[in-house]
Amino acid sequence: MDVSSKTSNDISFEDFKEQIISDYKIAFLSRSCSLLGRKEVLTGKAKFGIFGDGKELPQLAMAKSFRNGDFRSGYYRDQTFMMALGHLKAKDFFHGLYATTDMAKEPMSAGRQMGGHFLTYSLNDDGSWKDLTKQKNSSSDISCTAGQMPRLLGLAQASKVYRNVPSIDTSKFSVEGNEVAWGTIGNASTSEGMFWETINAAGVLQVPMVVSVWDDEYGISVPAKHHTTKEDISKILSGFQRDETHKGFEILKVKGWDYTALMHAYENASDIARQEHVPVLIHVTELTQPQGHSTSGSHERYKDDERLAWERDNDCNKRFKEWIIESGIASTEELDKLEKQIKREVREAKKEAWSEFLQENQTDKKRLVQLLDKVASKSPNKNFIVRLKNDLIAIEEPIKKDMAKAARKSLRYLIGETSTEKQALLKWTSDFLEEEQTKFSSHLYSENENNATKIAGVAPRYGANNENVDGRVILRDNFDKLFEKYPNALVFGEDTGAIGDVNQGLEGLQEKYGALRIADTGIRETTIIGQGIGMALRGLRPIAEIQYLDYIFYALATLTDDLATLLYRTKGKQKAPLIVRTRGHRLEGIWHSGSEMGGLIHLLRGMYILAPRNMTQAAGFYNTLMKSDEPALVIESLNGYRLKEPKPDNLGEFCTPIGVVETMKLGTDITLVSYGSTLRIVEQAALELQEVGIEAEVIDAQTLLPFDINMDVVKSVAKTNRLLVIDEDVPGGCSAYILNEIVEKQGAYRFLDSAPQTLSAKAHRPAYGTDGDYFSKPNSEDIFEKVYAIMHEASPNDYPTLR
Repeated sequence: MDVSSKTSNDISFEDFKEQIISDYKIAFLSRSCSLLGRKEVLTGKAKFGIFGDGKELPQLAMAKSFRNGDFRSGYYRDQTFMMALGHLKAKDFFHGLYATTDMAKEPMSAGRQMGGHFLTYSLNDDGSWKDLTKQKNSSSDISCTAGQMPRLLGLAQASKVYRNVPSIDTSKFSVEGNEVAWGTIGNASTSEGMFWETINAAGVLQVPMVVSVWDDEYGISVPAKHHTTKEDISKILSGFQRDETHKGFEILKVKGWDYTALMHAYENASDIARQEHVPVLIHVTELTQPQGHSTSGSHERYKDDERLAWERDNDCNKRFKEWIIESGIASTEELDKLEKQIKREVREAKKEAWSEFLQENQTDKKRLVQLLDKVASKSPNKNFIVRLKNDLIAIEEPIKKDMAKAARKSLRYLIGETSTEKQALLKWTSDFLEEEQTKFSSHLYSENENNATKIAGVAPRYGANNENVDGRVILRDNFDKLFEKYPNALVFGEDTGAIGDVNQGLEGLQEKYGALRIADTGIRETTIIGQGIGMALRGLRPIAEIQYLDYIFYALATLTDDLATLLYRTKGKQKAPLIVRTRGHRLEGIWHSGSEMGGLIHLLRGMYILAPRNMTQAAGFYNTLMKSDEPALVIESLNGYRLKEPKPDNLGEFCTPIGVVETMKLGTDITLVSYGSTLRIVEQAALELQEVGIEAEVIDAQTLLPFDINMDVVKSVAKTNRLLVIDEDVPGGCSAYILNEIVEKQGAYRFLDSAPQTLSAKAHRPAYGTDGDYFSKPNSEDIFEKVYAIMHEASPNDYPTLR
């Protein structure tokens, strides 16, 4: 439907006058921040700027319909919206621009993200949840184009779950599922697959989601004709419009400079989404971008004179001001006076923020200059140190890097000296670096007591006559216990619901717990992960299933950009304890035997990556993770579902510790480290090696991120003096990472009598069939011969040449 601009004539003067003046203040304040922010970048005080100018009016309308408990999932143009909610002040804006590392001054990320990335705090200092129903919420932004969309789906779906699953305790998270998830995106970014996947999934799921498309007819420097068919996103989405017989979206279209039309559109969208749980798309057209895409360039380079003139005439703030004057709400003189006052406030906010940013640095500079002066007076290298001191004094507006460089370089001239002045400088430098490094590097993982590595291991308990069952039965029955124990737990994915996943690890659970908790999804990995992130942000405990490990790459951008960075980029103010369940290793063919661990362990820092050797270990990992509140990827062994394992008596209770290796076989000659399905092959090879007098110690890594936090492998190497790491990733992949952890981080090089080595799969993806597997990935003969060759090199007489 179209929202006609003629609704401007319906405005009530008495009802809206105060609101309108207040809104104009916010719009003008936001614009003033944008204009001054650009100047701060161009003068070198800030590194980069990307602002919300030209989008002020629709954001004010959105803020009017945004209620407590609602969530925003937006992008870097939404500063006016955050200002309208009272979550962003002018001084906060400039602290974000300067990357101040104090969360009290730069509340959006303490300088970890560039300005324009917004959030609200979901957590208390101890990591426990705030009452999200009593505040207006914003999930933490990411820069990546359309990256906010997958999470938006989950934020909306949480309301559906809370409304329809009566067993969940909704306190702190929902009031009868009435919350709306509000998303914003630029018109050009709707070309991204994440947008389309999210739109389709939302239409299928029928969740309370309102998506605003800010349309200024450009994407960076590229006009809409290169982005969108028909140059109109709402036209090409018209097939999603709901009707009397088909569910779908409500699609609204409104001009971005028309105040009352915008207000009506957003009120309408809010009511539809909130009451009916129907997704809504609002296409906001005829917007402008007065300063171009960002401070990286000027839009005069790619817009012709006619377009620039149109943008000046139709700027939403300008049209808003004209309408206010024409309606008799305020005079030109009154608004001009108001604007001058706001400009002064913004300039003062900028000045205060810059002064506060420099204050701590100036204090550190003063102290360091004193220390350098004192140490120089006692050093034979006085002239060199004085030069460093004077260079530092000459920097009028120092940053932390300046102090760090001066202090560290000065220590080079003090090598061999033992003065008390040197010791004072050493202490200051070490303390300074430690304190400042923490400001940039904390909260990769939880720093509270519920950190997953602090969950104590609980061994599986077995009686005298435990039944041997298929591994998938242990998983299934353990999941049954978890869903019974945690009413807010749910699982979803392709084939997850009705058939209980492709390997029947969830067999029969949908019938028991319902289709919302044990759910099927479409084939859409990115939004499966997005569902999980959004629901986890709202207090649920989702398990998102990716059918095969190889398919996780369809969701990798969302995992690495959003989930893995969330705790870090919010400095512990938001969490999403999503468990990603998948299966991989040792099956058949290029895309069903995934072992691409090297890529995942580097791209998913901030998540735990767990590779259990069997289903009992996997079940134990799920039990551990449910006691914690951190995100993890669990990779079950594809060829292990039908292997027999003894069924524990304490299902749902035993816990596999995270970050702890397990020694499977003791030995004295060489340490063999592996994980997952390959571990079983290593164990077989170790038995065969005994036949030629080689006693190998076999260690199951189990956890790849983090690896061996107790440093147990180095204790084994100290005994055997040899090390071989075996896995089925490509050469230089995960085996190289593990080798680095053992040799460099744990210092195992001190105990080695032979060169540490790795044995991996071939560089290509695994070929199809049993022979393809044999010749693509390490087999028992490969392991035997590799170990034998190492022992032959060490003692050729005892181990003559094999081949």
